[in-house]
Order: sequence, then C-alpha cells, then structure tokens
Amino acid sequence: MKALVLCSGGIDSSTCLALAVDKYGKDNVVALSMSYGQKHKKEIESAEKICKYYGVELYKLDLHKIFQYSNCSLLETSTEDIPKETYAKQLEKTNSQPVSTYVPFRNGLFLSSAASFALSKDCEVIYYGAHSDDAAGNAYPDCSEEFNNAMNTAIYEGSGKKLRIEAPFLKENKAGVVKKGLELKVPYELTWSCYEGKDEPCLKCGTCIDRMKAFEINGTVDPILKKDNK
Repeated sequence: MKALVLCSGGIDSSTCLALAVDKYGKDNVVALSMSYGQKHKKEIESAEKICKYYGVELYKLDLHKIFQYSNCSLLETSTEDIPKETYAKQLEKTNSQPVSTYVPFRNGLFLSSAASFALSKDCEVIYYGAHSDDAAGNAYPDCSEEFNNAMNTAIYEGSGKKLRIEAPFLKENKAGVVKKGLELKVPYELTWSCYEGKDEPCLKCGTCIDRMKAFEINGTVDPILKKDNK
C-alpha cells in the first residue's frame, strides 16, 4: 500500500509523516505541500526539511488564487492582523464562530486536491493532521470528526472505493500528537508552527501558545526554542 501525506511542515503533519513512514516504509510514502497565499514561506521550507529527513519525495501545489478574495488573517492579501492570544480568547470574541485564521474550507480543498493527486500516484490512503484542539469550539470546523467522516465518504465513493483518508489524531489533543511524535523521535526542531514568518517564533499567536503547552504537558521543552537549535 502507498500513502500520501499532506505535509505543511508543522508538528501535526510531520508526526503524520513519521507515522506513515513507520507503517508503510519511506519508499511507499509521498508528501504533498500546499501554497495557499499564506503570509510566509516558512512552513513550506520546513516541509522540505522534514521530507528530506525522512527520505520522502515532496510535491507542491499552488492554490493561492482560490483564496484571493478571502480576508482571512493568515493570508498575505488580508487587511487583518494575526491575533496574539489563545484560541479560547479568540472564540469568546467570535461567539464560537471560526477564528480569523480559519482559511475558508481549506482542508476540504486540500483533501479534494490531494485525492486527485493520490489516485494519480497509486496511493490508497491520505494522511492529514487534524486533531481535537483545532476542532474545539468550532475554531476550525474543517478539523472536526463530522467533517472528516463526510470527506472520507465522498473521497472513498468518488474514487471508486480506491482511496480513503485517515486523520490519526482526530480524537487526540496537541499534547497527544507531541507524545506520539516524541515516541517516534520526530525531529521537531525542523518544524515550524508560528503564523508569523520571522526568524524566531512569536510565542504569542494561538498556534505558538498551543505548541509550547503541548511540549510542557509532555514534560519537555520545544526543541525549536532551545538555544542550541536557534
């Protein structure tokens, strides 16, 4: 069996890549990274580093024009700043509507595009890194279990029952993802999560806060913050 992994260069997708390589072997895994008009290229660069580490071929797809009319704060065309607070505080302000860094139906588009690509590469499964923290409070509705199940059905039926999707961390929180990654010895120092594209993570955006907390819960320090890795 061959697997395709959606790889953004962050913690979740890199851990998915490690899982797939561990299960299927690197020669049976390919990765796909998406450009969608994000404000920086750090995550693409990290995806390249992670895939090189695992010896997995990385393909890239540019989808930025689809999002050119969105004012999502994650996009380079946005007039909005990226919030510097926890997701919980952001959700209080949105009245439990998606947060400003939610890119409209991004995972739906990514998975649909990946399905066409995966079938062309004779893959039978697509891995992606959705987890329960992202879906909590409707912050990112395209990370929910309901969304995953619906997309899996659509892709499975639409591919002639040749392809399915798998989100191995769907019922795990961020700390659970990191726990599994530490067991697999994922080189987290090569990953990037911060929504800002500077030399160092901002440590203030929602994803930075969640990342630091996940490592703390696991009794360790995020390797990207260690001085010897800066």
